[in-house]
Amino acid sequence: MRRDITLGLLFLLVVQNHIFCDEHTISPTVEVRSHFALLDEVRLLATGLLQLGQSLREFVQKTKGQINDIVNKLNIFDRSFYQLSALASEIKEEEEELKKTTVVLKASNEEIKDLSVQIYSKVDTILQEKSRLQHKVEGLEERLSSMSQGLVTSEQVEEITALRKTIYSQEQSIAELLKAVKEQSHQLNQQRSKIKILEDKVGERKLQPTCIKHTIYNCPHFKCFLIQYNIIIIGLPADCSELFNQGERVSGVYVINPGTSEPFMAFCDMTTGETVIQRRTDGSINFDQNWEKYESGFGDLQGEFWLGLSRIHSLSVQGNSVLHIHLEECKQLRRVFEYRFALEGPQSNYTIHLSPLSHDLPDVMGNQTNTTFSTKDRGNGKQHHHNCIQDTGGWWFHPCGGTNLNGKYFKSRRRPGQKRGIQWRAGRRGSSSLKFTQMSPNHRPHTYSNI
Repeated sequence: MRRDITLGLLFLLVVQNHIFCDEHTISPTVEVRSHFALLDEVRLLATGLLQLGQSLREFVQKTKGQINDIVNKLNIFDRSFYQLSALASEIKEEEEELKKTTVVLKASNEEIKDLSVQIYSKVDTILQEKSRLQHKVEGLEERLSSMSQGLVTSEQVEEITALRKTIYSQEQSIAELLKAVKEQSHQLNQQRSKIKILEDKVGERKLQPTCIKHTIYNCPHFKCFLIQYNIIIIGLPADCSELFNQGERVSGVYVINPGTSEPFMAFCDMTTGETVIQRRTDGSINFDQNWEKYESGFGDLQGEFWLGLSRIHSLSVQGNSVLHIHLEECKQLRRVFEYRFALEGPQSNYTIHLSPLSHDLPDVMGNQTNTTFSTKDRGNGKQHHHNCIQDTGGWWFHPCGGTNLNGKYFKSRRRPGQKRGIQWRAGRRGSSSLKFTQMSPNHRPHTYSNI
């Protein structure tokens, strides 16, 4: 194409020079050239100009297409460069998060080491005390053997018995401490392994920070260790609200000691610091149990369970308790009802006392207040006629009606004739076969007066 353009230009220059040259240089033969010859030259010049225009148009069209291709490639390059820049920024942020997490885990590891040292020191102290008591008992036994049977006084017998009980108690404490130390050693090794894995992943820049966060909060070994240390040395919390006030925010199973009973395990809902005493979620646990089961408790603390009347009573006697009842029907939002709450002991068959605090919501437990607890094998009080066909499980039954959150769990909505489901009543309106229930008292000191 370029060669054609060059030839056309040379042709124009030659023709122009030939036509418009100085008249003094024109030979006599040109002056007599015929008009036909001039017309041929003009025709030839026009043909050359047409060819030149055609070539220029083709050149412009091809050049325009090449320019468009170059622009498209530049746009693709710009987008790729922006994506690479964003990815590089994310990788840098992830690296910083991983470094911070590694520092936190290292600090936790050091705290675990310090607490392990304290536990070992406590174990050594107890072992020394045990050795001293054993020597004392051996001395008393030697003195006893040197005496005749008639010379042994009742005080000496009581002293020996008390010492034996003390030694047995010390041996139990030592066994528990050794078990706790063994568990903490195992958890310490797990922490070290996790720190090593995280350090390796920081170098590779591949781990997402959300994964690290998930691992930390779902495997709180350090928190578990602190709780066990609190059990052994410091003392147990009275309920979940005490843990909540101390800053604990991870829901799960903890050991508590209300003070009027032996320590026991309970599930703590740390969204508000509530001690859960009943929960229904999927029907995996049969709640149609006898009196003994309802008094001691049954189920899985991580799933469905009933904490036990004796334990619920020990929580209630602290006073100023507010009972939260969480209810959720199929395809509806969860609602929470609040009651001022007290529960009497076994001598009164665990009579319940309730006073509504959620005045903007229906009173679903109005019929249950001042009623005693009953089961299929033990009906108590004026409501002992509760054994109607619709009542299953143990509850504070009102005669053939009212709420029963311990009824049979149905996974679908109530059908005609289905009267044994989880029921609650609010005036003329009622519901059964609830999808989710949870009962959880919360101790609120200096807020409400005792019932």
